[in-house]
Order: sequence, then C-alpha cells, then structure tokens
Amino acid sequence: MTLSKTASFLLASVALVAGHGYVTSIDVDGTTYGGYLIDTYYYESDPPELIAWSTTATDDGYVAPTAYDDPSIICHRGSAPAALSAPISPGGTVKLTWSTWPDDHHGPVITYMANCNGNCSDVDKTALEFFKIDAGGLIDDSTIPGTWASDELIAASYSRTLTIPTDIEAGDYVLRHEIIALHGAEDLDGAQNYPQCINLKVTGSGTATPSDTLGTALYKDTDPGIYVDIWNTLTTYVIPGPTLYTAGSTATATSAVTTSSATTSSVTASAVSTSASAEAAVSASSTAETTVASQTTLATTSRSDPTGQAQPNHHERPAAGGVVPTTSTADAAATTTTTTSSSSTATSGVLSGACSEEDYWYCNGGTAFQRCVNGEWDASQSMAEGTECIAGISETLIISASKRRREVAHMRRHHVRANLA
Repeated sequence: MTLSKTASFLLASVALVAGHGYVTSIDVDGTTYGGYLIDTYYYESDPPELIAWSTTATDDGYVAPTAYDDPSIICHRGSAPAALSAPISPGGTVKLTWSTWPDDHHGPVITYMANCNGNCSDVDKTALEFFKIDAGGLIDDSTIPGTWASDELIAASYSRTLTIPTDIEAGDYVLRHEIIALHGAEDLDGAQNYPQCINLKVTGSGTATPSDTLGTALYKDTDPGIYVDIWNTLTTYVIPGPTLYTAGSTATATSAVTTSSATTSSVTASAVSTSASAEAAVSASSTAETTVASQTTLATTSRSDPTGQAQPNHHERPAAGGVVPTTSTADAAATTTTTTSSSSTATSGVLSGACSEEDYWYCNGGTAFQRCVNGEWDASQSMAEGTECIAGISETLIISASKRRREVAHMRRHHVRANLA
C-alpha cells in the first residue's frame, strides 16, 4: 500500500471512530429543549417526551441516495413524531446544536418546514410537504475541497441558527434540518444525508402558505448538488432541493446555485447566487494552465441521468461540480423574446404581466433573466460579470462561464467507503 493510500485509510478510520453527529439541543426563541439522544433514549423503556423526533439510527449512520424515495429520508431511519411542540413567533430564531460532526464530511446544511395541518404528534410523515427556509452550501473553493456550510457549523460550536419566515400562517409544523456529506459523492449513490426533525407551533397572524414538496421527492441521486466531485475545483455548486423561501416571496427567493470563478462575482437572484473563489493552484506534478468552459443548467423538472454517466464498476466522473452540460429546450428558444401568454408585455426585452409556463425561465439577450412565478413574470435580474445565459424561454436556464484554472495533479483524495463512513 502506498504512503498516500495508507494516510487516506487512516483518515477515514479516524472519521469512523469519531462518529457522526445528531442534534442534542434546540434553542427556540431563547428556550432550550433537548434533542433525541439516540445513544441513550433508544434503549430506555420510557424515554422523555421531546420536541425532537425519535429515530432508530443507533449506528449514527446516514440515509443514502438509494432511499430518497423511502420514508427514511424524511426524518431519518425509523423516525417517529415527537410528542411535544415548541411555540415560536414568526421571525423567531431556532438554533440547532449537534453533538459533533467530522471535519472531513463537507457539504451543505439545509432546513425545511412542513405544515402538519393538525397536531404534529401523530402526523403521517409521508404526507408532509416541505418548503426550504434556510440553506448553506459551498462558501469558498480557493483550496480543495473548499469551505462548506458544514465547516461553518463546526466553527460555530456545531450549531446553526436560522430564522422562521415572518409571514407564514400560524399552525403546527415539522422543522426538518439536515447535513449532506459529500466526501464520497463523486460516486453515484455516494452522498450521505443526515436528517433531523423537531415540532414547532408557529403563532401570529401570517397568511403565507409557501409551495411545498413531499419529503420523498426532495432529491434525486443525479441532482448536481448530490452527485458531485468536491475533490476537484468546482466551477458551480447547486444546493439540492426546492428553491429557498423567504418572507414576502411568492414562491421563490434566493437560488440554490453557487459559482466560483477566477474573477470574483456575485449573482443574487430567484435562481442564482455566486460565491467568490480564488484560483486553485496546487500541483503535485504539473501545473499546465488550461481554459475550462463551464455550464450550469437550472431546471424546473427532475433531471435525467447525466450524459455519459459512469456505469457500475467504472470510474468515470461527471463534469466539474457534478453538472453535465446538456442540450435543452433553451437552445431552440434562443431567439424567442415573448411568452405564449397574450397578457405578457415586453419593455427593452424585460417581460411583465401574466405568463402561462409556470416555473419557466426567460433569458433576456444573455445578460439578464426572469422566472414565471405564480402566473406572472418576476423581476428581471442581471447576470454576474463573466457569465451569460442562453437567450429565450425554456424549462431550463443554462448559465455559461469560462475561467482559467490550473490543472491539479494527484490531488484526489482516496477514501474508504463503509456503511457508516
């Protein structure tokens, strides 16, 4: 065994010994509640009543992409509703603290809510429909494998604090909080989901009912934020799951895309955000400079398997960021400047008024974009410097960029795959 492989084996072994975490405490508007202590309560005949859902994941393990259509992905394996609910006002804060988290299990931290439409203590979890209220992904990619939301969680004493939208209607909700570890996600079915759930009772007079998604439909194993190689410099990273909801939003808010490029840029939009990144310039053997064309596809429908996807027992990888450039309906619509809805109007290429293609994208001349949300075109937003979209109206928004990047040799990290890794 080579020295590098030996070192990788030892690192992976340390991660196994350290174990993975779970939420041990929840601070809701200043009141602290206990989490479900899997290493204790599971073995008790009469565990305490909590706001945290129970689970049978005594191995401290994860839910694999093969179970994304299984109830296990909702609130973890063998999960059952909590008996209690914590009251919280709209705009209140929730701080979730984990027991620990391995520092090599990099990935996004995401939180959702689902209205129980009744008491959450006996809710059917398979009927819960979630909307995303908080998400963090790739923070910086100047050095492989980058700085992630999971690293921020570790730095914050294994905690993450989020805010409940100020406008959602009162009622009983399940809050679903998870970390997705991507250290093995360059292999299909290599991502690891660690979901945790708690019950909240939202007060107030809000009326918003954000669009939502069944827990078993949140992800697919080929989503670009799930099937991704973090051991190469990423051009883009797409946070998995539905679009983020914020107070006052009709259906969409900030996007699930982060882009790192040679020149720092930022796109804040209903579908795209860009994170700054310095150029990765580490090479163990050669540092030949190349120009790499990158392309990100934002889709409103589920993604088909990546083109040229590796077959079993092969070692082919997806493109940088796990996104495989595809041909979409946007190509055919490259010269389209109007929508099929007769109620829409265009001023300087910007669309306004009614639209009939819900969730479709409109790229205005490659420099700006809009989305059809709740039957109307939302505000036009400019592309980031150095990026462009393919003009027209389509189900997908294709964002292209080019950047100079150094080829990084021998920087792939070998890791040991185990059921609990």
